[in-house]
Amino acid sequence: MNSRATFYDTPDGYGNPNGGCGYGEYGRRINNGSVAAVSWLWRNGAGCGQCYQVRCKIAEYCDHNGVNVMATDYGEGDNTDFIMNRGAFLRLGANPDASAKLLEYGVVDVEFKRVPCKYTSTRNIILHVQETSTNPSYFAVLILNANGMCDIIAVQIWRKERNQWESLRRVYGAVFDFANPPKGEIHLRFQAGNCGGENFKLWLESKVAIPANWKPGDTYDTKVQLF
Repeated sequence: MNSRATFYDTPDGYGNPNGGCGYGEYGRRINNGSVAAVSWLWRNGAGCGQCYQVRCKIAEYCDHNGVNVMATDYGEGDNTDFIMNRGAFLRLGANPDASAKLLEYGVVDVEFKRVPCKYTSTRNIILHVQETSTNPSYFAVLILNANGMCDIIAVQIWRKERNQWESLRRVYGAVFDFANPPKGEIHLRFQAGNCGGENFKLWLESKVAIPANWKPGDTYDTKVQLF
């Protein structure tokens, strides 16, 4: 697909810790520090954590492979779908001199496609209990490592006492919450959709329950991967 890309600056060239996905400091250096705010690709937060190969179109300056960026924020620019951190934007160039020229342009025409993300540790979906959580009255969770070609479009919690799944609310970005969560272990499942353009939806249940004594700041590996 065709679009345009520009960049934003931070003191160290990495991402914005206040990005709309809710990743905080984790989102600044994820994906080798190549991140971007996106516009329509945001998809009301379902696009958080998705990766794209972006290549610019100025033949004498642009690297053939371009740069793989992760969506960590929402942003709109001058008809741009990607507002990259400075470090990612520089990687569009074929060499340092070419990258400097691209900075002078400020905004460049690009082509892009969605690609699976690459993680250095685990490809499994990770759950981070938000610091705003208060056991047992309020539960909020940040969804990390949404790998593969699917979006996480919904999250549900198992209510044993009612023998049914109930939906969490998407607070913003990749953060979901639930008031008065069930006592004991917390079991979650995720609905995958928008899988490479295919119109189907599938529920994936975490293979690891969050223990009853969960605390704000805890992180859990679900042992589940998107595809």
